[in-house]
Formats: sequence, C-alpha cells, structure tokens
Amino acid sequence: MEIADVYQFSFFRKPILNTEPLRAVGIIDIYRYIVGHYAMLPTAALRNLTNKAEAKRYKATHFDYCTFSGLFRKRREDDLLMHSGLMCIDFDHVPDLIDLKQRLLADEYFETELMFVSPSGDGLKWIIAVDLQGMEHSRFFRAIANYLAHAGYPNVDMSGSDVARSCFLPHDPDVFINPKYEEHVKENIFRPRMGECPF
Repeated sequence: MEIADVYQFSFFRKPILNTEPLRAVGIIDIYRYIVGHYAMLPTAALRNLTNKAEAKRYKATHFDYCTFSGLFRKRREDDLLMHSGLMCIDFDHVPDLIDLKQRLLADEYFETELMFVSPSGDGLKWIIAVDLQGMEHSRFFRAIANYLAHAGYPNVDMSGSDVARSCFLPHDPDVFINPKYEEHVKENIFRPRMGECPF
C-alpha cells in the first residue's frame, strides 16, 4: 500500500444534514481540497459574519465535511465500516494560533498528519495518527485530551470523542501536511480515485 493510501475515511457533500458519504478519501485528498478553491468563498463569507447563530447556520449549510476517524455507510457510529487510524483534535477560540501550531508540531508523542485553521478562523484542527490497540475510540480520545490538558495545551473540544464526528473543511492556504507526503502533493487538484467528482 502506498503512503498516499494508508488512511482512508469518508467525505460528505454539504449540508450537514446529508449523512450519505460521497466517497472514501485520504490525507492528500483533503490537503488538496483545503488549499484549493473549493471552500474559498464560504470560508471568507463565514468569517465576515458577526452573529453567532447565523454563522452556525451558515457553516452547517455551506461547507463540505469529512469524518477523519473512519469510513461509514452513513454518518453515525453504528454504520462505521472501519476506523481510519486517525483522530481530529479540535481546539476552539485559540488566542495564538501560530504558537499552538508550533507546540503541536513539536509534540513528542503524536505525529501530525494534517493541521489547518478552522472555518471560523480562530480554531485549529489537528489530525494525528493513533493506534487504538483494541481500545474504544471515545476512551482513547479522552486519554489524549487528558494528556493535552496536563501538558498545558488549550482545552480540547470533547465532541471529537464521537467516532462519527464531522469536520467541516475550510480554505486554508497554509495548511500543514506531514512532509512524508511531499511527493504526492505537488498537484493541488482534488480528484476522485475512480470517475469524476462533481465539485
């Protein structure tokens, strides 16, 4: 298996009420999506909204999303086909994004696969590789959250303990991708592995 295909998870078209996945994707696919033009306009529009309720509604209807932790028949825990070996750690309302990025990239216990600024612009999504070794996703997630809290990191959004938790995909030209994927990311085009994908 090529390094580009190690982690597989589900990708969904907007809105969030759509629970049927479009297809399986990998880290490189999502990197290409985030640096591409696909979410550029909705990301800019969301960050111009000042009303929290309006912003929440806009995000739920205008952003495609994925479930980093697994492949699903439908987006719910009972329909999990396979755990991806990834977890999405979500930090909300971070006062210093640059500092947090640097600290997470230097973390001695977890290897960063992907990292990007959240759609709102004030949070960070940290995608890491995990080896569950038979442990439940939610239990492993809580263990990571406890480690991060004791290490002095900002509070983690605990909704990530749900294996079917969705992650909205924004535009971020500065998204970090693990250097091991370097040879695979030169062409910034989000494409399906089979057939055409209507974006």
